[in-house]
This record gives sequence, structure tokens and C-alpha cells, in this order.
Amino acid sequence: MPFTTPTWLSSLTLKVMLAYVAGVLLTIATLALIFNGVTTLRGPLFFDEDITEFAEELGENLHFDASGAPTGLAVDEQRREWLYRVLKDDLAYRVLDASGRVVIEPTPANPIWPAAGEGARVLRPGKFEFTYAGQRMQGATEAVPHQGRTWYLQLAGSARLFELFRLDFALPFMGMGMVLFSSVMLLLFGVCVFVMLKRVLKPLHDVSATAAAISPRWLHARLQVDRVPSEIVPLVESFNRVLERLERGYRVQQEFLAMAAHELKTPLALIRAQVEFMEKGQADDSLLQDVEHMTRQVQQLLLLAEASEVQNYQFQPTDMGAAAQEAIGYLRRMADALGVEVELRVAGEGTTWDADRGAVFTLLKNLLENALQHAPAGSRLSVEVGERALSVRDRGPGVTPEQLSRMFGRFWRGAHRRDHGAGLGLAICQEIADAHGWTLSAERESPGLRMVVVRPEDGAPAPV
Repeated sequence: MPFTTPTWLSSLTLKVMLAYVAGVLLTIATLALIFNGVTTLRGPLFFDEDITEFAEELGENLHFDASGAPTGLAVDEQRREWLYRVLKDDLAYRVLDASGRVVIEPTPANPIWPAAGEGARVLRPGKFEFTYAGQRMQGATEAVPHQGRTWYLQLAGSARLFELFRLDFALPFMGMGMVLFSSVMLLLFGVCVFVMLKRVLKPLHDVSATAAAISPRWLHARLQVDRVPSEIVPLVESFNRVLERLERGYRVQQEFLAMAAHELKTPLALIRAQVEFMEKGQADDSLLQDVEHMTRQVQQLLLLAEASEVQNYQFQPTDMGAAAQEAIGYLRRMADALGVEVELRVAGEGTTWDADRGAVFTLLKNLLENALQHAPAGSRLSVEVGERALSVRDRGPGVTPEQLSRMFGRFWRGAHRRDHGAGLGLAICQEIADAHGWTLSAERESPGLRMVVVRPEDGAPAPV
């Protein structure tokens, strides 16, 4: 099987870093769009809203003397009073009493305020507008209650001043902030993400090294999941289950080879001994029987090897009743010679299974042949085919409960078998059943033994 050499483009770290950079850039672009949309939308409202907020802030910083009269702004706000003197044509504030008389004004006789009777003299909290020197002015009145009396702080500013603050100070400052924020996210957070990925992926590198060291003679090793990220744990556990199946298959294969060598060595030794003591031209029936027995063993070994490979199967709708009838016809002469009657019962019409027709014939033939070898002369052998199960029952001596679990092992032979079989027939049946996802089992009857093959319901997972 060819393997693909990994390239730097397939690096998980690179992909995560690229995803991170793309996410940061997308976040920055989204923030920029939102900021641009807010400033564009808020442009006409910026002046009106901020003049009110400034008036509220100044009102909170108003300072009073012991008699309760306002004396000016708090110390923090006094440091900015030079703004009102320098920008007297664009920015001004004053404090009035309940009668409308001005009690505090940093720049006396400031021409920015409208004449008496206009909106600025109406002592009602809220905003008001007026025009000064051709400029649109916006004002706000804030009521400041103190010791049972109410004072009114008024703030006025020109639209051009607030537009200057917004375009030449606020927007560039926020733009620089976004650039700094973006740089920090890309660089500082990028380094953090890279280091974190290295730490997260280290357990994967360790697991990969362990997996690379596993060989056919070290299949008992398992990958550790203690430090593996939880998202990767199912993959590692699946790999461990694959190792378990490989170990089990490798162990069975080794045992099979050892047993096959033993089973073939015995008849070969007998044949050699007979040939050595045989006179020239002499024929010996026992020699022919040994050759026939070994030929049968080799044939069964080939069938077992073929049945163990799932890729050898071609699944298609198969009439199990017709397949059973064909297997019975194939063994009819054997059954007649043994004096055993074979009856077939097909339950209904739903006996079409998805199966390999050749493998099904081998399965049924082996089950029938095994039953015939244990069925007494004059007895009846029953074959039943249903929608989800088929069974073959003989009425022979049966087996002990301890033997039930060993029947489908390779080279197992029943004690009451008539011939000296290879002991692979039921093992072949088991391999065929496993390849189809079916369950093969043996049930003790009184008298005899019943072999049962059950297929799962449609849509149900096949047993592993």
C-alpha cells in the first residue's frame, strides 16, 4: 500500500495558525466596519449627545461654599478652564440661579451666549440651539440641586469644535488603538497559540512514535491516552482496538500454522514409513487412505484460507432455501449410504439473504456433512431455513457442555465422528459466518445437536 509523504502544507500547526490569523484579520475588519458605521451614523448625533454628557459631568463637578452658593468647578475641572478662555468663540459654560442671573462665568461678557429671552435663558434642563457668528451652536442646561436650592449649569459649544475633536483627535486615536490591538493579537497571541499547539501536539508525537515502533512481535503494546487531547482519544482507542484484533488474528494464525504443520507431519511420516517398507510394485490401501486424508486436509486448508479473506466474497441476494436444497442434493448419496433421512423445511417466502452464493453452499455442505458423520443409521436430519435463521439438527450422541465452546476451533474433531476428518469444517463455517456478519452457534438437543446460523436484523450493525 503506497504512503503519501507529509508536506508542510498538511501541517496541523500551520492550518491552526492560518485559521487563527484569518480569524484575527476577520475580527479586525469587522471591528473597523462597525467603528466606521457607528461614526458615520453617529456623526450628526455626536454633537448633540456629547454636549449633554459634558454638561452633566460639569454639573457633578460644581463646587459650593459653606453658604451653599456655587464658587466654581472642582480642582480637576479648573485645570481645564483655560480651554474656555482660549476657545471663547467656540466653547463656554456658566452657572445661573433660579432667577436666571449669571453667578459664575469664566469669561465675563462672553459674546457666545444669546441675548436675554432666547433659549439659553430658559431655565429648563435639556438641550437648546442657537447661532453665533454664522456657526451652529448647541447648548445644554443641567439642573444642580444643592441644600434646598437649584442651580443651573449651561454649556455651549460650536459644531466645528466638536467636529474637529472627532476627526482630528478621536478618530486617529481610536485608529492607533486598533492598530496596536491588532498587532498585539497577531504577535503576542500568535506566539501563545503557537506554544500552546506545540504542547498540545506533543502527546500526539509521542503516540505516533509508539505506533511506529509496533511490530508483528510487539502487537501487545497499546497507545496511552492519558495526555492525549480528548478530541483525539476516540481515534487512539480505535487504533488500540485494531491492534487487539491484529494481535488476536496474528496469534490465531501462528497457532494455526503450528497445528497445520503438526497435522500434516503425521500422515507424511506414515506414508514415508510405508513406502520404505513396501516391496517394489506393491500397492497398499492404507497408503492410499493416508494420501486421501492428507489431500482432504490440504483442500480444507485452502478453503479455510479463502474463507478468511472477506475480499473473496461477492454479496448478492441469495435464496437460502434453494442453496440448502442444492447442498442436500450434493450429499444425497452420502446420506443414503449412511441410512440417514434428510428433511428440509423452508418457512415462508422471506428467505432471501444478502450473501455470497458459493460461500453459502460451502457453509451448508460442511454443516450437513458434519451432522451426517454423527447421525446414527436410520435417524432423521432436519434442515430449517427461515427469514433470519437457518439450522441443521442431527439426532446423534451430541457433545458435552465443555465441548460446545471448542467445536469451532481449528482441527477439533468430535469423538463420535465416523471418518477421520481434517477438523476444519466447522472452522470454515465460522469464518464464512463472520465474513457475512452472521452468528454461528451450537445448541444441545435431546437427542443430538443443532447448528444455528442467525443473521442480524436489517439495519442492525454486524457483529465484529
